[in-house]
Amino acid sequence: METVLIYVGLGIGAGLLAGMLGVGGGQVVVPGLLYIFHLKGFHNGYLVHMALGTSLATIVVTSLSSAYSHYRLGSINLNLVKRMTPGIVIGAALGGLAAGYFPSGALRMMFGVFLILLAVQMAFSLKPKPERELPPAASLTAISGVIGWVSAVVGVGGGSMVVPYLSWCNVNMKTAVGTASACGVPLALAGMAGYVISGWSYRELPSYSLGFIYVPAWLAVSLLSIVFTRVGASLTHRLPVASLKKLFSGFLFIAGIRILI
Repeated sequence: METVLIYVGLGIGAGLLAGMLGVGGGQVVVPGLLYIFHLKGFHNGYLVHMALGTSLATIVVTSLSSAYSHYRLGSINLNLVKRMTPGIVIGAALGGLAAGYFPSGALRMMFGVFLILLAVQMAFSLKPKPERELPPAASLTAISGVIGWVSAVVGVGGGSMVVPYLSWCNVNMKTAVGTASACGVPLALAGMAGYVISGWSYRELPSYSLGFIYVPAWLAVSLLSIVFTRVGASLTHRLPVASLKKLFSGFLFIAGIRILI
């Protein structure tokens, strides 16, 4: 029963975050899955890999649902999505493949540090001097590749990095959130494929696993998130997102510290 309730909470949280902030919800899903997989007795050698891979699988669904909602609201720059997608896909695929070679402890450390840095950025809205425009195509592709690689390795949607980056480049905040949700779809698909391939040869993985993807958790979280991404997207246009980000940053900081220790 406890596991079911956690799945419900993760689905709702991931959906709301994907809709409101353009992130995939991995910041909530990964810590929750780590706890569930620990309860289930998954081997420590691949427990973190399973949580990260499964998180990316759920982000495929949450990002797709969120992107559709933002598209209907007219807040996606499709041209920018097309420009960023090649770099994001290549980076995410390589990140998913690379994750299979990292020790579980190293992945846990990277994710914990990532959450803390993201919490600080969100809490204080740290931004460098805004640029007047987006960089040339080659530079944007390289930056997108880095975003894809990091996001796949730590099991989160690209919105955690895409939204701040686009806002630095003077892209309207609501457009940045919508565009990030659309970029999250190819990122999560490529990263998920990398985790499936890198975990395919592991014979000791639990039943109902697809590489490093635990299918029951994927389905349970994804089904609920579909409904709540639409709620989150509508809230983006009604609530003060800046205040919501500060509240969420507190959760990220606590989650990051808990994962590290």
